[in-house]
Amino acid sequence: MNIRTIHQGFSVSTQILPADMDEIAAKGFRAIICNRPDGEDPGQPPAAEIAAAAAAAGLGFAHVPVCPGTETPDDAQAMARALAALPGPVLAFCRSGNRSVCLAQMADSQRTD
Repeated sequence: MNIRTIHQGFSVSTQILPADMDEIAAKGFRAIICNRPDGEDPGQPPAAEIAAAAAAAGLGFAHVPVCPGTETPDDAQAMARALAALPGPVLAFCRSGNRSVCLAQMADSQRTD
């Protein structure tokens, strides 16, 4: 896990594991967004397993799976909905963190308020 703060209330990380939830909660995060499709890499824990561990640690969870380099406006809208629905601060993750940053930037650019 390699956490980078993007702005107040939003950080990104490389792949996280179910065993990381207590540490994530201790760092002050209140929710997690998974931007990896299940099965992207061998040995990657499925989103449902991470969601269950997040819930057990008292963290919110959303799964907004996107293949790298294929982000669409619909994906950005899904990310925006997840960010709006979850309590912050939020930790989003993918393989490197870059896809999560891209999706958050796209979601932010669609805001109309």
